[in-house]
Amino acid sequence: MNEPLRAARSQTLSQLLGAIDALAANHAVGDVRDVRFGDIMIALGRRAYAPLLLLLGGFSISPATLLPGMNWLVAAIILVFTLQMMVGARHPWMPRELMELKFSRSSIHGACAAARPSAARIDAFAKPRFAFLTESPFVNLAGLSCAVAALTTFPLGLVPLGPLAPGVAITLVALGLFLRDGLLLLSGVAIVAGAMAIAYRLIA
Repeated sequence: MNEPLRAARSQTLSQLLGAIDALAANHAVGDVRDVRFGDIMIALGRRAYAPLLLLLGGFSISPATLLPGMNWLVAAIILVFTLQMMVGARHPWMPRELMELKFSRSSIHGACAAARPSAARIDAFAKPRFAFLTESPFVNLAGLSCAVAALTTFPLGLVPLGPLAPGVAITLVALGLFLRDGLLLLSGVAIVAGAMAIAYRLIA
């Protein structure tokens, strides 16, 4: 388990995918065919917030959120994680049922393989810039910006394509945190400010 732990602390998305892929190949973890979501979370450690927010942010701008109420559900989940992040919780708290959720090793390998081309393109663009913005106490402020973005999703969810802005913002902040790219993080925060202005006009 130590090797995946070291690998999960890497600085690129490609290395993160490699760490998760290696975890799925390690039969000392999980059972014969499956790996628990909790095992992946343990391997990711403190950096689990950024990959989680990246996953949720990406999902929030996917066609899956065209289902009625799905944007609000994702926003509520994001709020749960970002509030923990703001108070400095070392690891995201999740219900036991979620931690015990199992994924087949083959599905993990397939997902990692499918994501590698996009991860490589992002890695080629992003780099450590203004990295101090990705450290405490600014990381707590990043959590606050994601929480605000999630809150704006509720009024913006009443407008066609409205939740797109907060979803993009959360994705950029998560990328900035994980890749230690303060420029990406600031870009996400700027979009949050725009989403707040639009949401205010809707409810004022």
